[in-house]
Amino acid sequence: MYHVKLRKNNRERRRLGIRSKIFGTKEKPRLSVFRSNTNIYAQIINDVEGVTLVEYSSDKIEDRKNKTKVQESSEVGEELAKRALKKNIKEVVFDRGGYRYHGRVKALADGARKGGLQL
Repeated sequence: MYHVKLRKNNRERRRLGIRSKIFGTKEKPRLSVFRSNTNIYAQIINDVEGVTLVEYSSDKIEDRKNKTKVQESSEVGEELAKRALKKNIKEVVFDRGGYRYHGRVKALADGARKGGLQL
């Protein structure tokens, strides 16, 4: 049990270190990622005004039966990019949220790039 708490605290510490350096503006908002055991959530945020501009998550995907979590993450990135381009957002700053840049987090970033966003 102690190991689990320690791991969560370490991720929170890394997340705060990242957030001290990354800041989203109106011209270049922040793409924030949260990963749970079952879903992945992504939102594009303007930190100057404190407003979420676009959001999408894997729990909104309709046909999830034969997809892996990595495939779902890629799909979330692509859909998020489509919605961002509709709101005329072309370039974002990527905030990995303290998670390592591999697996589902990397798939989401690659999906966003494939959808047309510049990270």
